[in-house]
Amino acid sequence: MSAELNNVFFALADPTRRAILSRLATGPAKVGELGKPFEMSKPAISKHMKILDRAGLIERSVVGREHHCRLHPQALKQAEDWLNYHREFWEARL
Repeated sequence: MSAELNNVFFALADPTRRAILSRLATGPAKVGELGKPFEMSKPAISKHMKILDRAGLIERSVVGREHHCRLHPQALKQAEDWLNYHREFWEARL
């Protein structure tokens, strides 16, 4: 398994990060907006955002002092391909 794929699965393993991705699926948002539903510090949200960014699941931009994020769903393609291959393999075996 490639490092990129490992990063995607690591990012998706956390419910907070999955919730952030679900929110971004509705459209771009500022990091501050993304952190509001969670009872955690700004540095903790920032850490989650860095993990999502490293996995290639989000695109970040800075406008002035505001950090904007948008979903980058193409990063999920490699994970989808891996899952489909293994699903087909196990369905053929069972």
